[in-house]
Amino acid sequence: MFITESKKTNTYFNSIPDDLFAAIEELKKELNAVILVHYYQEPDIQDIADYLGDSLGLSQQAATTDADVIVFAGVHFMAETAKILNPNKLVLLPDLDAGCSMADGCPAEEFAAFKAAHPEHLVVSYVNCSAAVKALSDIICTSSNAVKIVNQIPEEQPIIFAPDKNLGRYVSEQTGRDLVLWQGSCMVHEIFSEKKIVQLKMEHPQAEFIAHPECEEQVLRHADFIGSTKALFEYSKQSAAQKFIIGTEPGILHQMEKQIPQKQFIAAPATGNCACNECPHMRLNTLEKLYLAMKNRAPEVTVPEEIRVAALKPLERMLEMS
Repeated sequence: MFITESKKTNTYFNSIPDDLFAAIEELKKELNAVILVHYYQEPDIQDIADYLGDSLGLSQQAATTDADVIVFAGVHFMAETAKILNPNKLVLLPDLDAGCSMADGCPAEEFAAFKAAHPEHLVVSYVNCSAAVKALSDIICTSSNAVKIVNQIPEEQPIIFAPDKNLGRYVSEQTGRDLVLWQGSCMVHEIFSEKKIVQLKMEHPQAEFIAHPECEEQVLRHADFIGSTKALFEYSKQSAAQKFIIGTEPGILHQMEKQIPQKQFIAAPATGNCACNECPHMRLNTLEKLYLAMKNRAPEVTVPEEIRVAALKPLERMLEMS
């Protein structure tokens, strides 16, 4: 047993070049590939991105790329979105187990029943859902454009908003619309500690607390600014404040510290002694896995054609309305 495991380990490491950055660059040229990376990925992956962004920006890039291969360093629903928009391209995800607690918490069969119970409602679904749930939706949104999209829907039209109850509540408050909410949430954004954030604000009275709308209501009420991942990044650039407490997945701090080195950034703490404000799904991707995915042309993300065609329509509506 030990010999077998040792051989496996040696084989794995022997297949990894010393200079991963150069090897990935070479494979990118060979494959005519584009590397799309979410802000929550580990720093090394962020640093090799052709495009680094939040869900909206990544969707827009996936919709317009002329690459033959899309390497998606994010989670499964993001790679699915790229495949929905690019059925004839090879879409690779470094680790197929990189899922999403929010997407997993909204099974398509259960959501179909929920939708059937509200037959007059238009379905607006947050992009953090499976391709099958997108196929059941009328319009997709992201945290960047959710308020803008709901504001474009006639006031007399009732709306289901899924799957994130926290983003849905925030959109309802911003638009004045009474939304029917699917009771889903993000495992990362729901564990921020209100008590610890208040303590941090007392310790750093000049710091601004900026937070993602996926956070719970009691946390957001302390925020100086609420916005999507990209909006938090842009706000920290423009604000006169020199210190920020960041209420989202801490992967974004790498870019903040890299591009705004004169300012200080503090990750908002989780409850208890938990370090779980790092997304365990996002962190499954590594630079080594990304290299192997490109080298082996696998693992590939696919979407059944019937679901893909149905899911494409609400995605295209989002891109038009954005």
